[in-house]
Parts: sequence; structure tokens; C-alpha cells
Amino acid sequence: MSSVMNTPEPPANRHDSNEDALPTGHPTNAPHPSPARFVMRKLPHITVLFWVLKIVATTLGETGGDLLAQTLHVGYLVSTVIFLAAFLIAVVVQLKAGRFHPAVFWTVIALSSTAGTTLSDLMNRTGGIGYTGGAAILTTGLLVVFLVWWRSGQTLDVENVASLRGELLFWVAILFSNSLGTSSGDFLADSLGIGFRYSALLLTAVMVALLAAHYFTSINGMVLFWIAFIFTRPLGATLGDFLSKPRDHGGLAWGTVWTSATLSAVLVGLIAYQIVHVRRHPLTVLPLPVHRRTGEPQTPNGDLVAIGRP
Repeated sequence: MSSVMNTPEPPANRHDSNEDALPTGHPTNAPHPSPARFVMRKLPHITVLFWVLKIVATTLGETGGDLLAQTLHVGYLVSTVIFLAAFLIAVVVQLKAGRFHPAVFWTVIALSSTAGTTLSDLMNRTGGIGYTGGAAILTTGLLVVFLVWWRSGQTLDVENVASLRGELLFWVAILFSNSLGTSSGDFLADSLGIGFRYSALLLTAVMVALLAAHYFTSINGMVLFWIAFIFTRPLGATLGDFLSKPRDHGGLAWGTVWTSATLSAVLVGLIAYQIVHVRRHPLTVLPLPVHRRTGEPQTPNGDLVAIGRP
């Protein structure tokens, strides 16, 4: 890779200053300023497409996990081992990548959802913890991850994650939140007796309320993002159950095979669209990562680029 690049563009808040311009009629031999160094973005911009992909991927995770564990009778334990192994392999590929690759990123998200589905069911059903106990344990685990993340000095603002440590903590939080989603979705539908359809409608209403809060209140955007991110998982879980479960259980009786196949096709189509979009409109780069409190340089998670005049 060339050490000096003209694209992608630097962050939007970076601007050129006229103070460095040479006054006309005053020649000088001063050297050009050194190019600024940035990090290629590894996580996508948070847009409508992001949320649509997230909901589709997590819904597929619910039906895909049930397909292997229940429909194919593999069982929760073996299914959890298989999906966790696949998730870890995908995470390694993602961490080694030098920039954002939609196919890799959304594969990790989908695998975290399938692993979270079978892990949650293993705890709640096979382990006998129950939906309430499982949701409580996973909520506690997720809060611990956020506490460790905050104390590590890494930003929790997903769009600005540029360090290797920050991205690693992001994926740990993803696994916990997607596992929590299955437990909380089952808790709403079964333990509270709301059913899959009304649980999905309730969670959709929550998402609409969060969207309104984003535009009409001063609530911190990072806080709203993580609340919405967590709630999309039980939304996906209840949607997946609503589509795949039998009619006498409140579902549409599509079955896990047809539901998973349909969702896979939709996910692949959306990923293909995002790949084309990113090629036409490259993501902005990020400043070199530093510790949030001390300012100490951190190990970047993506390729380094230099932008400016050689």
C-alpha cells in the first residue's frame, strides 16, 4: 500500500486551514507539511441499512439456531459448540481484516446470533435456569462487559472504534447482547404470555420510541444506540419464532428451514448491495486511536493510511 493516499476522505470534522497557505509574492523553501495518518474503518456507519441488516441477521440467527438444535435434533450443547467455534473463526478473520468488509462483518453478526440462540436455550432449557434467570445472568454479564470496556479507556461510540482492543470488546458485547436477546424474547413471549406476534409489535414500538428519542431529545446518541442494538435482538428472536413456529404456538408455521432460507437470501442480497455501495462511496477514515483518559496511543485495528501531500 502506498504511504500517501488521496482517498478515502479524512473525517468530516477535519478541515484545511488557510493559515498554512503561502502568501503571494513571498517565495519560500519551507518543506510541505507531512501527511496526516489515519486508520481504515472496520465497523460500518450507523444508517437505516445497518439496522435493517441487523434485524435480518439476528432473526436468521434465531431460526438458524433452532434449525440445527431442534429441527435437525443436534441438541443445544453440540449446536452451541459448533456455532461458538464458527463465531470465533469469523471473529479472527474480522480482526485480521484491514478494513470494513460487509460479508465478513455480517457473517460475524449472524453467527453471534446463532451461537447466542443455542447458548441461551442451553442455559434456560437444558440447564433449567429458566427464561427469567437466563435473562438476569446475561444482563449482568453484558453490564460487566460494558464496565470493562469503559474502564479500558476505549470509546464505546461504535462509529469511532479504531483500536484493536476496542473492537475485541465490541465483539464480546455483541455475543452477550445476542444471547440476552433470545432469553428476553422468550421471556416476553412465554413467561409473560404475550405471544410472539404481540411481543414483536411491542418491541417494534420500543424501536420507534428510541428513534423518536434520537431526533427529538438530547439523550446521548451512544446510549440510544446500545439500547436499540440490544432490543433488536429480542425483536429478531420474536420475529423468527413468529415466522417459524406452528400456528397453535402463535406462529405462521413457515418452519425453520424455509424461514432460514428466506432470511439467508434477503441477507445475502442486502450484503451485496452494501458491498457495491461501499465501493462507490468509501467509508471515511478514523484518527489514530488514543486512550480516552490518558491520550496514550493504542494499537489500531485497521490498515494505516496517510492523507495529504507527499
